[in-house]
Amino acid sequence: MPKIQWDRLPRAKWAHLRDRAKERQISEGDLFDLAEWKAQDPDVPDGDWFKDFGTFKLCATGKYPSTFPLPGQVARGRRL
Repeated sequence: MPKIQWDRLPRAKWAHLRDRAKERQISEGDLFDLAEWKAQDPDVPDGDWFKDFGTFKLCATGKYPSTFPLPGQVARGRRL
């Protein structure tokens, strides 16, 4: 299984994630939870998946994070 690729994300992808975090009003504490999970270097599946942190979700495809969906929006893929 692949690992999440954070270090080599294209600049446009970083900008998208940053903008969505602001729009979704993801708190600093929530981002800290994401950072703690990321530090565990978890395995992720190929294909679409999402991680539900309770107050927000991270959606991704394979090793690449893609977006933070709106609250109540259905996330596609395998739930981690």
